[in-house]
Amino acid sequence: MGRRKSTNTTQTSTNSSNKFEGANIRFQDADDKEIASNSSNLDDSIVAVDKASEDVSMGEPDVSFFGCDGEDDKTSADYYFDSYSHFGIFSASHPLFQGIHEVSVQQLGHVNLVSFLSTYLWNSSASEMLKDVVRTKTYQNVIYRNKFLFQNKVVLDVGAGTGILSLFCAKAGAAHVYAVECSHMADMAKQIVETNGLSDVVTVLKGKIEEIELPVAKVDIIISEWMGYFLLFENMLNTVLYARDKWLVDDGVVLPDEASLYLTAIEDAEYKDDKIEFWNNVYGFDMSCIKKQAMMEPLVDTVDQKQIVTNCHLLKTMDISKMVPGDASFTAPFKLIAERDDYIHAFVAYFDVSFTKCHKLMGFSTGPRSRGTHWKQTVLYLEDVLTICEGEAIIGSMTVAPNKKNPRDVDIMVKYSLSGRRCVVSRVQFYKMR
Repeated sequence: MGRRKSTNTTQTSTNSSNKFEGANIRFQDADDKEIASNSSNLDDSIVAVDKASEDVSMGEPDVSFFGCDGEDDKTSADYYFDSYSHFGIFSASHPLFQGIHEVSVQQLGHVNLVSFLSTYLWNSSASEMLKDVVRTKTYQNVIYRNKFLFQNKVVLDVGAGTGILSLFCAKAGAAHVYAVECSHMADMAKQIVETNGLSDVVTVLKGKIEEIELPVAKVDIIISEWMGYFLLFENMLNTVLYARDKWLVDDGVVLPDEASLYLTAIEDAEYKDDKIEFWNNVYGFDMSCIKKQAMMEPLVDTVDQKQIVTNCHLLKTMDISKMVPGDASFTAPFKLIAERDDYIHAFVAYFDVSFTKCHKLMGFSTGPRSRGTHWKQTVLYLEDVLTICEGEAIIGSMTVAPNKKNPRDVDIMVKYSLSGRRCVVSRVQFYKMR
């Protein structure tokens, strides 16, 4: 999985004919009649979806993914990491180790290195999530503004991290909160609970949900921030479902209880050139063999809403209170209709989260038209540059499944076709989130 570099980069596109930066485009037909373009007008709220478009399908795709076993399962990040580990060096430029000075395995030793990286990454991750105001304030508001749900109730916090959600629940009047965390952060959470004088209400349990035993037979509420990038990458959904089936009372509440995945399409010529086409000519040398790997890596980044060319289509809604683990694997049709004349370089996926059991519906969106979150959006670059006119539609389907070797990773297959006045294409592409 890649990450987009800073938007302040000084590198310019090598293909200026595709640089439009979300501006309105006018295509001329052969008879010189102009087709006027319109800017997108999606609002920040949860997008309404044309249900009729969900009937569009391209047939039942094969759920087995090409290149998901053996050497082909590697991404360019794997090759990068392997090359540095060969010399015993982990570089700060690798996305996983941003901010860490170069560390020598020989200097630290394997055990110390693992401990060092584990502590650093956890502290960095905890800080990033707590500073995500959209994420943290939404959970706080859900709990504080709906105290009737929590008063005198037993709560289970799955993947508690620093214990912030458990602290919110305790303040809202919960009878007791069991905060379960399997990492070393559980030790910090215990100290945080003690420091804030809530040890009589919050009990921190260190271990995996699947392996621990709670001091109680049942709980009234399960709360968790389980979502990952692309909703399902490195998520804790199956852990939440396990806890639900084992400990939640029959009329219990899961928070959040609904998550929806959406898809749209964008113009992104400049950065596609920088990330993908760059490998065609590297200081005069052909390194296009790396291009295949780069194309298969979804990119996590913030997308400018001006880049959006089409409507947003609902791919999947999951009811966390009723679904089973297998529901996270799915094939969903989509239909993306152009809202202006433009070029399309990538699909973009994002998700919304809802708390429907509240007195008033609450939730948040990670979409490009909403306030930014640490989840950002997920960009899937296309092999083709699609020339699309207003009103034309890209019809396709997306298949999502956990990787067979590592279920926390995600394999994605996208089938799409466009039969337009200026572009006719039909293709299948595979992506791997690692």
